[in-house]
Amino acid sequence: MQYFYLLNVSFSIFQACLELVFCPHIKNTHLEHQGSIHLMICQQWIAEFNGNPDSLFFNDGKRRIDFVLVYEDESKSASEKKGSQRRREFFEGSLMNMGVELEATQSVMDEKLVYVKVHMPFEVLCTYAEVLHIKLPIQPNDLAPQSSAYNCFTHHFYPSEDVIAKEADFFTAPFQKDQLKCFWVKDREQFFTPAMRSRMAYYILSRAPYDVKGNVKKFGFNKLLDGGVYKAAYPLHDCRFNVKSKEPDCPNERFLLYNEWAHPKSFYKMQPLDLIRKYFGEKIGMYFAWLGFYTVMLTLAAAVGLGCFIYGYTTRETSTWSKEVCDPRIGGEIVMCPQCDEICPYWRLNTTCESSKRLCIFDNYGTLVFAIFMSVWVTLFLEFWKRYQAELEHDWDTVEFLQQEEQLRPEYEAKCIYERVNPVTQETEKVPYTACGKCMRVSCGIGTVLFWVLLIIASVVGVIVYRLAMFITFSSKLRSELNNRKELEPFKEYVTPQMATSITASIISFIIIMILNSVYEKVAIWITDFELPRTKTEYENSLTLKMFLFQFVNYYSSCFYIAFFKGKVVGYPGQPVYWLGSLRNEECDPGGCLTELTTQLSIIMTGKAVWNNIQEVLLPWVKNLMFRHCTQVGSEKVIPRWEQDYRLQPIGKLGLFYEYLEMVIQFGFVTLFVASFPLAPLLALFNNLCEIRVDAWKITTQFRRVVPEKAQDIGAWQPILQGVAILAVATNAAIIAFTSDMIPRLVYYWAFSVSPYSDGSDHTMTGYINSSLSVFNIADFKKAIRPSEEITPYWFNNITTCRYRDFRHPPSHPNQYDFSIYHWHVIAAKLAFMIVVEHIVYFTKFMLSYMIPDVPEALKEQIKRERYLTQVILHETNIKHFKELMKPIADNLHYVSPKLL
Repeated sequence: MQYFYLLNVSFSIFQACLELVFCPHIKNTHLEHQGSIHLMICQQWIAEFNGNPDSLFFNDGKRRIDFVLVYEDESKSASEKKGSQRRREFFEGSLMNMGVELEATQSVMDEKLVYVKVHMPFEVLCTYAEVLHIKLPIQPNDLAPQSSAYNCFTHHFYPSEDVIAKEADFFTAPFQKDQLKCFWVKDREQFFTPAMRSRMAYYILSRAPYDVKGNVKKFGFNKLLDGGVYKAAYPLHDCRFNVKSKEPDCPNERFLLYNEWAHPKSFYKMQPLDLIRKYFGEKIGMYFAWLGFYTVMLTLAAAVGLGCFIYGYTTRETSTWSKEVCDPRIGGEIVMCPQCDEICPYWRLNTTCESSKRLCIFDNYGTLVFAIFMSVWVTLFLEFWKRYQAELEHDWDTVEFLQQEEQLRPEYEAKCIYERVNPVTQETEKVPYTACGKCMRVSCGIGTVLFWVLLIIASVVGVIVYRLAMFITFSSKLRSELNNRKELEPFKEYVTPQMATSITASIISFIIIMILNSVYEKVAIWITDFELPRTKTEYENSLTLKMFLFQFVNYYSSCFYIAFFKGKVVGYPGQPVYWLGSLRNEECDPGGCLTELTTQLSIIMTGKAVWNNIQEVLLPWVKNLMFRHCTQVGSEKVIPRWEQDYRLQPIGKLGLFYEYLEMVIQFGFVTLFVASFPLAPLLALFNNLCEIRVDAWKITTQFRRVVPEKAQDIGAWQPILQGVAILAVATNAAIIAFTSDMIPRLVYYWAFSVSPYSDGSDHTMTGYINSSLSVFNIADFKKAIRPSEEITPYWFNNITTCRYRDFRHPPSHPNQYDFSIYHWHVIAAKLAFMIVVEHIVYFTKFMLSYMIPDVPEALKEQIKRERYLTQVILHETNIKHFKELMKPIADNLHYVSPKLL
């Protein structure tokens, strides 16, 4: 029946084309008439499902299904869409004119749905394999494979070769249809892999016209999907993820991937990258290769960071300056000035004993060593990734992909109405915009991005204003609540107004980040579509740059504020600095801003990880569960493979973009602010171990099979990672110099703990706390900011001075409250530290980059050898083929020549 369906449809389309040529005045009415004929034939001769749920073929069991299109039958729908019906019929006719074979089957679950199965005959596959420059095997590779110590170590963690067989290695060359005999064709049906077939099918779908207006053809399959002409389009999974197929020749690759890769029991195993690449394509394979490599490299950083944390935790009780803060005879006798106007009381320094101990965990000499180590680590990570990426490019035949295979986007081609001279070929070509139009589109994109960046900065300012306002509130009410309620007594030493303000502001900042993200994503996609990039790679790179710039400001702005701006310009108690004329600029927590930065990082990293896992795991699972519940069928019905896949979630237009973005943002947290939070690599390691399996589970079980795509590398993410690595050196050096107290302590130890600034002769940290706090005369308070008598502590009797964090002259000095010599020593030491450390680290990074080549020498030689052998094989095959063609002619000449004699 399906043959009759194809024959009638082809005849109707042919008749329509004849009348378009010879009777143009009736073309519109005839197209509508042809649509009704086509619909009638479709309704009458739709092929019935053969009852085999595991079949990947047409009903004849011979023609493989390369793609599936799903649409809703308008004749059985409440709302008729004649325009959609006409476009679909024209589109399917275009596909058949291009040599594609179709077979329609009505849904088992919903009679309104029709599934159109697409098959690519071998001749069509050969044609488009040449168009796409797909590399195919010409001869088995007999060269000895390269081995490394890393492979010897990880070999024990790979799935058994008895379960996942090792891929055969071949010499490959770009396919040429007229040289088919040069290629390794043992079985015409197996010559092109299912991933190749699906990729070529999608290429044809994207370029088949669906309408003609005048002399302009309209094409772009995504427009049909967006317009509701088709409800879905996807290649088929080869089997169910948890049950093997009963088909005898089915490779069950999805089942193998689930059991050996996506299942939680396989968390310790290395990823089967070759099978991932074979099943999902090079682009997804490259993402999981990068994520796995990043996770492996994180183990070293996590181990060193954990060691740094343990060192700080074990030495927090022995720190000299921490003991001085906690000592009742030192910290208990130091009265600190109020940190806000009127409602903040005087307080003793030893009330921040626990805060100072927490600060010792992260602010120690181990942090300096770890920050320098991470600067070297990130360089090694990027350089070794380039080498590993080069090996994958060679193994997966993507070395020359961008130069040969990158095709124009259908959306770009569809709007090419202007002409220009190609500067390379000097031939006339079509483009969608003039030079002025392109400039206007790019300018619009830049302006939109800048507007949203300014919007983020405005939100950060709003959070800062919240901090200033809430600090006053917490200062007036929090202490009284803790003192009056006995059940909160244990938290009295831990919960300070600064800490409460920091935690609540971090949570609000995280919520704002999530909201702005969801809105900006849609804006960035719209702007990138408006710019009309030429190829998909250019599209993704443009979108990547926009999104990362926004996400960079969105996620990191609050961290930059705490690290480099908060508490830096606060004045002194008698003359504080105000925001907006009334809000006093906030000071750091008594333990320092480093503690607040650590709190901010931990909240954002943890909250982001939890939120992303909810989005990636829970939402697709719930959607699939609801869809299955709404489309329940009787247990006696057998559901075909294409309907099982339709019940899964679509992968989305941007594919892996959000996965890369999530990991690169995490990479920024791990590198940019690691000096304040040595446990960041450890948290990232735990997250990534889960992320690999979650992404694998999601893409294998919850989503339809993606259209395989080629990819040479990780795209625009590579230069972004390099930029983050360069910036990380400066940020970590600045955190140690300007956010932590390490430099003031070193200055005191080497300069101010001995003569002439002190009476001692030995370098020591004793007395550091007293020297780091300036003195303020209470009588110098202005009336508007003087603390009220109602909140004055009972122990505050006959005290004339209070202390504050700064290096200024005391009240009795001729230059009272001006910066002291200690302050300028510290500033000079901070600048010198930044310059020296940055130059040393940058020089080390440069030397490592120079010493570690991007492509291993052995691999270079192997690539040259394979190219040479490939040319030899093709040359010898062509000569052999030429001799076979000439042999009959030579035999005829040999037969004729004796007669002539």
